[in-house]
Amino acid sequence: MWPFYLTILIFLGVLILPFLVVFLLINFFAIGLANLGLSSSAGLLIVLAIFFGSFVNLPLTKKKTVKVRDRRLFGILEREIVTNQGLSINLGGAIIPVFIASILIPNAPFYATVISVLATTLVAYKSAKIIPGIGITMTAAFPVLVAFLLALLLAPESPEIVAFISGVLGTLIGADLLHLPQFLKNPDRMSISIGGAGVFDGIFLTGIVASLLAGI
Repeated sequence: MWPFYLTILIFLGVLILPFLVVFLLINFFAIGLANLGLSSSAGLLIVLAIFFGSFVNLPLTKKKTVKVRDRRLFGILEREIVTNQGLSINLGGAIIPVFIASILIPNAPFYATVISVLATTLVAYKSAKIIPGIGITMTAAFPVLVAFLLALLLAPESPEIVAFISGVLGTLIGADLLHLPQFLKNPDRMSISIGGAGVFDGIFLTGIVASLLAGI
C-alpha cells in the first residue's frame, strides 16, 4: 500500500506546489511594497492588480500579422507560425509600477534619486539587448544591485523608496525606452511589450527586489 500512498502524496505535492509558489511570491512582493509605506492590504491589492494587469497589453503601434520562422532546440526543430507584431505597453508590468513610482517621487530625496535613476538606467541599458523574434531581454541582477547600493549610500534615511523608484524608472528607460530606436528601425522583425512579463518583468522586479534589499 505504501507505493500507492506515496504516489498520492507526490501527486498532491505537484498539484499544490504551483499554488504555494504563487502564494509565497505574492506575500514576498506585498512585503516589498509595505517597505514603501503601504499597508499590507494595499500592497496585496497592488500585487494582484499587477498580476491580472500583466494579461493586458495596450498597443502603441499598429499590429501586423506576419509569418515568422520559429526555431527550437538550437535550430533542429523549425516551423512557420503566424504572430502579431508591434509595440505595446503592459498594464501590470509597466503602467502600474511607474504610477506607484511617480506617487513616491515627492517623498524621495531629489539628488539621490536622480543620481540613482541615471546610474540604474545606464546599467540596465548595458544589460539589455534586443533579440529578433523575442524582444528585449535583460539580466535584472545588475540594475537591482546598483539601485540597492546607491539607495543605501545616497539616501540612508529612505533607501527603500529611492531603490524602488530607481529600479522601476531606470529599468524602464534603460532597458526599454532607449532600445526602442532599434525596434523602430525594423518593426516587422519582432513584437515588443514594455513590461510584458508583469510581476516577473524587469521593471517591477528590479524595483521591488531593490526595495526589499534596502529594507533589510
